[in-house]
Amino acid sequence: MTSHAASDDARRRPPGMTDVARLAGVSQKTVSRVVNNERYVSEEAREKVLRAAAELGFRPNTAARALITGRFKRIGVVSLGSALYGPASMLVALERATRAAGLSFMVANTPEGQPEAIQDAVDWLLAQGVDGILLSEPKDEGQHLRPAGVPIVSLGQAADLPESQVALSRGRTAASCREAVEHLLDLGHAKVWHVAGPLDWWEGRERLEGWAEAHRARGIEPPPPLQGDWTPAGGYAAGLELPPEATAVFCANDDTAIGLSRALNEAGRRVPEDVSLVGFDDIPAAAYLTPPLTTVQQDFEGDATHALDVLMRLLPGAVPPEPEAKGAAPRRRLVVRSSTAPPLSHE
Repeated sequence: MTSHAASDDARRRPPGMTDVARLAGVSQKTVSRVVNNERYVSEEAREKVLRAAAELGFRPNTAARALITGRFKRIGVVSLGSALYGPASMLVALERATRAAGLSFMVANTPEGQPEAIQDAVDWLLAQGVDGILLSEPKDEGQHLRPAGVPIVSLGQAADLPESQVALSRGRTAASCREAVEHLLDLGHAKVWHVAGPLDWWEGRERLEGWAEAHRARGIEPPPPLQGDWTPAGGYAAGLELPPEATAVFCANDDTAIGLSRALNEAGRRVPEDVSLVGFDDIPAAAYLTPPLTTVQQDFEGDATHALDVLMRLLPGAVPPEPEAKGAAPRRRLVVRSSTAPPLSHE
């Protein structure tokens, strides 16, 4: 092969560590150390390698690096393919958390209603090469996970996983919902109605449980829940069924509360004068509704960072997670705005 032909081949192939080493004037071993973020590299040499890599457009070969180090430096995430505020916000937060940790991020979305969808997503991520997997899939599809060979951590309740692999403790959601309902009961409402989320979602069940527990802790039998589907349309439909004696409603999420508020308005019932309203999520619009919505605020960024930390502690060679590690997860807090007030009979 002529030198001219060799030069053409070099231009066609992606730049490698040999090219970076030649341009930077260092050894290939030094380039390897910089790429793998190892010690024993001077700051001057590191800067030379980084400048050369940027000039050449060099990108590390993840598969080759994994063969050498045994690590892909990549985290897989199983997520429900949904545009709903909660799952979508958590997915964005997980991507930011993994990137901030110096890791790459790969997501496998799951369709609804397929019991094997989560296992299929896990298998696909393993085939691509990941060091660990986070389950952000919020539904109970009756799945049973097979051993994966890498750590798996669920952000919330999940079948087949021990408590040490569940990042966000099960009682946290219920506690937040109890606080929201107790706020309404403390205002003087005799009972609080509930528009529930779908009960094949772990969060839908826990929010329902927290609402019921707040009543029973005070010796009050909760009224029958109304069924929603996380959407404004579902909240509107539930609002049409809300009995006239209801003076307070806790909705499973803010979108449900928005739809319910529309139904109340059409029925001539004012918020909060006739019916107090509480949501869950604190979506960006919640503070700008009329009236501004009282709601439970979620910390998606904090939850994502905490879940990733739990997973990283389970990787080979990492420090095992402390028993109290899950307690460090950010607390969801009630944000009280103008959509709640004492019932008219108590004013």
